[in-house]
Amino acid sequence: MTTDTVDRVLIAGGGIAGLAVRRALHRRGLPSLTLERRGGPAEAGLAINLPGNAVRALAQLGLLDELRAVGARLHRREYRTERDRLLFAVDEEAFWGAEMGPHCLRRADLLRLLQLGLAPDDLRHGAGIVAGRQSAQRVAVDLDDGTTEAGGLLVGADGVHSRVRRSLFDDRAPGAALLASQSWRVMVPNPGVEAWTLWAGAGALFLLIPVDRGEAYAWISASAESGEGLDPGGLRRAFAAFPRRVRDTLETALAQPAGLHHSPLEEVRIPAWTRDRVVLVGDAAHATAPVWAQGAALALEDALVLADRLAGTRDWGAVGQDYERLRRPRVAHVQAMTDRLSRTATMPGWLRNALLPMIGPRSYLATYAPLRTTVTA
Repeated sequence: MTTDTVDRVLIAGGGIAGLAVRRALHRRGLPSLTLERRGGPAEAGLAINLPGNAVRALAQLGLLDELRAVGARLHRREYRTERDRLLFAVDEEAFWGAEMGPHCLRRADLLRLLQLGLAPDDLRHGAGIVAGRQSAQRVAVDLDDGTTEAGGLLVGADGVHSRVRRSLFDDRAPGAALLASQSWRVMVPNPGVEAWTLWAGAGALFLLIPVDRGEAYAWISASAESGEGLDPGGLRRAFAAFPRRVRDTLETALAQPAGLHHSPLEEVRIPAWTRDRVVLVGDAAHATAPVWAQGAALALEDALVLADRLAGTRDWGAVGQDYERLRRPRVAHVQAMTDRLSRTATMPGWLRNALLPMIGPRSYLATYAPLRTTVTA
């Protein structure tokens, strides 16, 4: 069976990037069909940190009030040594402004917000894309249930290991990020942190961000010396010199290993995000290490820019190049700043601790100042 509607957009992926594209198109009056390979909504019990540019993008998607009703606003960012000495802090609310200040919430809440007010009949679960093909006026995809869908544009929003990227672009595997060899994410009882707080030691990083309901989001990163896979003994050794609240939080996480989610540090850097009537957005196009928390932020911005371009023309075959031209400089900036700060993680501890009080605030400003500009009118 084939459904062919060339004036609609096909969206591969029902995660943050795909749902953001769907919402942005809806607000522009453009029809779409979102195809998600999972049989139901993704398990999304963990949290996500949204810098000010992500908050602005959600405001442009009509969700600012709804965002502020869940999760936690973040007013301050702190960088500390493994001995708990404060290296530097940033007043994030002063930097971004009270309205666009950073926010941390559960991924499930963000996915729910992106779907508010939208009819469910343009989102299909259990519809993974097997192959795609293009003609001058349309793009068609074969689904793993044996059906075919067609539209005027295909948006690959299917993540780091994108099927769309593999099937229609040069197959380039994600590369490892510079930051560390392994990392884990977990929700834990909040040990008393009130700010975004990162502790850095020799080959190990521990980030805690307050969320809600007395819980915090933890991101734990360690070098290969701490063992391959989830090695509790190796992790304990990696964080042995860290403050007690870090070590106690680690023990809480290790006591419930099912709640620890392995999070490979993978990046996608490819020479082209578009090919005629196919466009990649979010992690499928430009996954980056979580140094500056720009994964979701860039995906939300991608959605706004793409919808804006599509609404402004009927020649969808040429939209991709315009979209990529507008988005490349911002993404390249984030990648360059990610590499710069990631390299500090490989420095000897004494050198990193000596430099960060000086270069840390400057890096924050250099990274985020260009991102305060809006991506669409």
